[in-house]
Amino acid sequence: MLLADARALCPQLAAVPADPAGDLALLEKLALWAQRWGPWSALDPPDGLLVDTTGAAHLWGGEERLLADVAAACAARGLTARAALAPTAGAAWALAHFGPPAAILGPGDDPLRLLGGLPVAALRLDDDVLAVLRRLGVKRLSDLAGVSGEGDYPAAQAAARDALARRFRNRRSPAANPLIRLDQLLSRVPEPLLPVIARPMPMAQRRLIEPIRHRDLLDRVVSDLALDMVRTLEARGEGARRLELGLWRVDGEVLLRRIELAAATREASHITRLFAARLDDVAAGFGIEAVQLRASWSEPLSLSQADLDAAAEQHGTGLAACIDRLSVRLGPKAITRPVARASHIPERAQGWQAPLEPVPPSQGLLAFHTRPLKLLDRAERIAVLYASPDGYPQRFRWRGKLREVVRVEGPERIAPEWWRERSTARLRDYYRIEDATGRRYWIYRQGIAGDGRGGVPDWFLHGLYA
Repeated sequence: MLLADARALCPQLAAVPADPAGDLALLEKLALWAQRWGPWSALDPPDGLLVDTTGAAHLWGGEERLLADVAAACAARGLTARAALAPTAGAAWALAHFGPPAAILGPGDDPLRLLGGLPVAALRLDDDVLAVLRRLGVKRLSDLAGVSGEGDYPAAQAAARDALARRFRNRRSPAANPLIRLDQLLSRVPEPLLPVIARPMPMAQRRLIEPIRHRDLLDRVVSDLALDMVRTLEARGEGARRLELGLWRVDGEVLLRRIELAAATREASHITRLFAARLDDVAAGFGIEAVQLRASWSEPLSLSQADLDAAAEQHGTGLAACIDRLSVRLGPKAITRPVARASHIPERAQGWQAPLEPVPPSQGLLAFHTRPLKLLDRAERIAVLYASPDGYPQRFRWRGKLREVVRVEGPERIAPEWWRERSTARLRDYYRIEDATGRRYWIYRQGIAGDGRGGVPDWFLHGLYA
């Protein structure tokens, strides 16, 4: 309902804006913290965690004490938690959400006997699937016992399972198929989980004795931090791709400057030079009392022997250094490189990617006829005022100006990509033409009269020759 309607019904209602990104970040931190009870943990958005406690319960004096420690540790941090232990992730999730507090399902217990009274929502199904099950009269897990292979009537059970399988046969997602979720709960089908792995970011920081306000002192601190960062990255065998510089002012405001590198690097002078171009607009105020440099993105970078390009890299004239300096000045997405694509359609025959990213395989590139040096981003419609019987344009109007055609070469017929486009897509006939002033154009006619895929063919200008 609307917030105004809710407050009319409950005047003491407290409304807090939702923050899904912040909730997910907090959940990731909790997942790392929860690894004190097991070797690894996984996320269960939006508010759950799965921890593998196999072989760890005896370290806490038993499973009951382990759950008690979970409740006490969460309560000490102001968190309300419901914990449960079970042999499978599905059974533990069902008990934690719908079972009694601190429930434990042992390996030798019958899951259907202990979980049969729980609602079918305990299977972690989508809302539309739960609505279908309610219309079918399936409200609890015990109602699915007849299709789970348990009981005294295997023939009837197999028929019921087949009927339910046919109803959900087109749903491959586990959350959309109750039989898959039931088999996962009973440990008949494996349920892969993605563990949360701690990856600490390399960081260097300085807490200054006296706040600084002058630029030369700030550049010296940044240079020292760059040297510390390089040593940290070298010990980890990595190079930085994205660096974040945080400046804490005396008044509490935090200034953040970020640079992204074209290739992984451990050159302290290069890092200092890039940040120098991003600190011109820093207002120190009453002074900066702390500076932090963090590598939020790093990649493996092995040691290499110095070669002939070492001098160029040292003086900032290498290719990667040049791209980094241009990106800092013009923007992170201003520098790109063209790459060929496996398509015979002109506008799809090439793409753009980061300058130093590896070039994808050619995938069987085609040999084209002569192409114009300038290809328009989008073909522009032109008005052909007269065309010869064999299809050659004699006169056309483009951007408000009439042009007389004196030379024509073509056509080059390009068929549509039938595996990507609709069956009604029309083929193109391209012509290289020259007007009376010597300017050359690349135009095409889309479609042929009487092809059954549209009305009168349209004409477009797609490129310009030098």
